[in-house]
Amino acid sequence: MSTPEARLVDAAVSGGVGLSQIERVTDIFSAPSKTFTDIKRGNKSWWMPFILVSIVGYILFAAVTQKIGMQQVMDNQIRLDPKTEERMAQLPAEQRDMQMKISLKVTQGIFLATPLLVLLIGAVSALVLWPTINFVFGGKATFGSIFAVWMYAGLPSIVKTLLGTLVIYAGAAPESFNIKNFAPTNLGAFMNPLETNKALYSLATSLDLVTIWTLVVMGIGVAIVAGVKRSSGYTAVFGWWAITILVSVGWAAIMG
Repeated sequence: MSTPEARLVDAAVSGGVGLSQIERVTDIFSAPSKTFTDIKRGNKSWWMPFILVSIVGYILFAAVTQKIGMQQVMDNQIRLDPKTEERMAQLPAEQRDMQMKISLKVTQGIFLATPLLVLLIGAVSALVLWPTINFVFGGKATFGSIFAVWMYAGLPSIVKTLLGTLVIYAGAAPESFNIKNFAPTNLGAFMNPLETNKALYSLATSLDLVTIWTLVVMGIGVAIVAGVKRSSGYTAVFGWWAITILVSVGWAAIMG
């Protein structure tokens, strides 16, 4: 039996003019239900958020390259991991230089491959949420609609990326820059990774305001395209997020 909320969405889906790509993007920040109702209507195009997230990712890459330097980024990551720093110090100079060059190329490659990573992570996330919302909560979503929801729900990440870019250009100290936590949107950004328990630091970093914003929007979208209660969408999305955090914190505790 469909819920009153689902019937209202179905009524909106059955008629009305589809939104433009620009309207979908702006509605994510003001009225996300409109964007997701449009996706449920069958307009599953996701290229606009994909392009925006990719461009903003490259803007951050340019800021890091210009103001921090990729070599400094690598040096900082090694310093923030005492075990890696100790292992590198024990290597002969030639091997250490080779390891550093490889790590540098890998880091640069990750930045350059931002569009591919966005697609890959989106596909994996949709592949997890799709059966969850359908088989566990009785939804009727398609993989394509969940993938489109994930793409649009990820737009708030642009705010974090641009904030991190602004912090860099505002004069962030290169020697203290942490590429894994580049914007002050969580408590971990205000902690010293070397002086804080690793599990606690991992938890503090995971409780990120922009991430929570994204998850709320995603929960709304998943519920709408699946035709289930909004609470079911939140439970599916935040449930998997909680599992991810537990694994991350547990691993940090083990490695710490």
